Amino acid sequence: MIARLKGLLDEVGDDWLIIDVGGVGYLVFCSARTLSRLPGRGEAVRLDIETHVREDHIHLYGFGDAPERAWFKLLTGVQGVGAKVGLAILSVLSPEQLTQAVAAGDKAAIARANGVGPKLAGRIASELKDKVGALTLGAAAKAAVAGDGDTAAASGDAGPAESSADDAVSALVNLGYGRSEAFGAVARVIQDHGAEVPLSELVRLGLKELTS
Repeated sequence: MIARLKGLLDEVGDDWLIIDVGGVGYLVFCSARTLSRLPGRGEAVRLDIETHVREDHIHLYGFGDAPERAWFKLLTGVQGVGAKVGLAILSVLSPEQLTQAVAAGDKAAIARANGVGPKLAGRIASELKDKVGALTLGAAAKAAVAGDGDTAAASGDAGPAESSADDAVSALVNLGYGRSEAFGAVARVIQDHGAEVPLSELVRLGLKELTS
């Protein structure tokens, strides 16, 4: 299996490129994000590769960084998400944005990708949410509580903080902000100010984050 390619950029298409490795041209399919970050033709390029072997073909999928490759593998593990759809999602959402969208359950953000309808977007958000659990609001709250001392971290008192965070996100969504935007703003407030911020203050600071 090919896991990485390093060579010269020979040609670029709408969703593919050719890497010349020692005189051999490898056709590699990529997201728009990866294609937008390529050097000029004839210059050195290095991509992480996922190799898909089928009865009728061998396809190579290339990624500019490890997080994008990891998300591609996660996405294509969801029923109904093939390689083409996986690349389409990664074309409109960076790994960081996708992590936030899945953790927030923001189906609308995921559905921005070509070939992704509301039903499939919901399945992606539902099936992958546990796999990005360490990046959810609950984890942010737990981390902030842990920062107050080992006893607090061990006692499991983060529950109320998690509930306040969820309520703050809902409040910001009700004010017209997107769920991913609200989620990110509240997560930043928790990281900056701690997990014990009152709900009203959490909403106020979240609004400040969104409007700054």
